[in-house]
Amino acid sequence: MIIDAHQHFWKYDPIRDAWIDDTMEVIRKDFFPEQLEPVFKAHGIHGCVAVQADQSENETAFLLDLAARHDFIKGVVGWTDLRAEGISEQLHYYSQFPKLKGFRHIVQGEPDPMFLLREDFCRGILALAQYDFSYDILVYPHQLPAVEKFTAQFPDQRMIIDHLAKPDFKKGELDTWAAHIRNIAAAPNVYCKVSGLVTEADWKNWKAHQFEPFLDTVLEAFGCDRLLFGSDWPVCLLAAEYGEVKDIITDYISRLSSAEQQKIMGGNAIAFYHL
Repeated sequence: MIIDAHQHFWKYDPIRDAWIDDTMEVIRKDFFPEQLEPVFKAHGIHGCVAVQADQSENETAFLLDLAARHDFIKGVVGWTDLRAEGISEQLHYYSQFPKLKGFRHIVQGEPDPMFLLREDFCRGILALAQYDFSYDILVYPHQLPAVEKFTAQFPDQRMIIDHLAKPDFKKGELDTWAAHIRNIAAAPNVYCKVSGLVTEADWKNWKAHQFEPFLDTVLEAFGCDRLLFGSDWPVCLLAAEYGEVKDIITDYISRLSSAEQQKIMGGNAIAFYHL
């Protein structure tokens, strides 16, 4: 099976979704499963993991409702306030939903570069293991020093870095990012999504070869068993069509064995998210 391990749905709200600014008009509208399903059929995708885009309990309920009505949504990464005093009770409530696989916090938007190390947040992360929930790490490169310390604290917690931690493809700044990525990847419980590439490049003028040094780095660091393909649809539409995004990854991994390609394009997502 080919699994898209990272995509989003939303009913556009100009206040809630204020992050979608004037430069992003192409995604300033609703995106629902009815729009994605034919895209998946055209490109041979069998299922997906829907990831939160808004930090609210309503978002988690919204995605779970969609997943209940559309079989191709195999899993959901939701949001809950991991800093809350009653986090264990909240996670117990969420454990009744089999398609809810894990949680994410939009750490890239936190002004404190060490947010991940906050005591209250780490208490929430510690509670995830009791219910076998995963955690998606969404950060920028300047937050990677915190990620190193954070992942070291939780060697038994399944974690995954979204979008390669968003390196700067425009400037091609590789070395510092790569050093942190290698250190983080040394922990066998941490995975990485090869997703979100085109939106961190020049939307109008990106070239596939720009991504190769960065893909080389994560392939070397995480290996074929801990990399997951994700489209980041519909955000990817800012810079590329779905097929172009998929082709960047499939063309790059074409040098690997068939078994290794199958892991990256679906097998690892099934294993990591327990789909």
